[in-house]
Amino acid sequence: MPAGSTDGVRGIDDVVRRLRAIAAGLPPTDGVAVFNRMYLTVTEGVRTGLGGFADPAAVAELDVLFAGRYLLAVDAVAAGRRPPACWRPLFEQRADPEVHPLQFALAGMNAHIQHDLPLAVVDTCRRLGREPEQLEDDYHRINGLLAEVETAVREQLMPGPDVLERLEPMTHRIGAWSVGTAREAAWGSVRLLWGLRGQPAAARACAAALDGAVGLLGRALLLPLGLLDPVAVETPAVEAPTVGAPSLGPPPAGTPVAGLLPVARSRPATDGTRAGR
Repeated sequence: MPAGSTDGVRGIDDVVRRLRAIAAGLPPTDGVAVFNRMYLTVTEGVRTGLGGFADPAAVAELDVLFAGRYLLAVDAVAAGRRPPACWRPLFEQRADPEVHPLQFALAGMNAHIQHDLPLAVVDTCRRLGREPEQLEDDYHRINGLLAEVETAVREQLMPGPDVLERLEPMTHRIGAWSVGTAREAAWGSVRLLWGLRGQPAAARACAAALDGAVGLLGRALLLPLGLLDPVAVETPAVEAPTVGAPSLGPPPAGTPVAGLLPVARSRPATDGTRAGR
């Protein structure tokens, strides 16, 4: 079976049906269910706003191939097989009561954006005969949608001030992860993998390295909090924002051209030194 495709999934409507079926079969506190609800929101937003993209056909194809990589991981686990390394932390720790729901949501986004997305873009270009640059404007248009969803998820899942002190290790850890920075890094991986399309062995080696590196970051995002009495947090659905709202300005300066290591946003220095030094 080609990478990024699953039986019965041929369009965005099929993806939405699969995501809803997964949600219906999982308890709300399951870590995969937490990510799945958020991903369903994003997918419904893209479906609603398809007409606002410069190349709706390419975006629809990308959406299906992108979702297919997550669905293949779900199917692998259901069949008793190991999912890709980037997804293993989430599936292995999905029932850990000392992992906060927000950690599950961000770990799923980390795996899907930093690993699955660049591979799905490359697959889309190959199938449709496009160059990555032809998809770049629409790629960055989706950034606005994802940023809105990430903000809503953080606001709705972050515990109130009465328990934040107990969750301080988590707030520092997850505060360093950014969907925008992750997508910038993913675009750098797209360009590198596309440049290696004539060298299959090198492309496979890079994809494998990316898979492992993203998995390591996922484990860091899912480190248990060590609470003796874990905080119960509801995980409400997030309303899907419209795709037409985000700005279509150019991508941020400094977008990496190539970088197979997943990234987290650097925290600003507080002692007068430069961040990261």
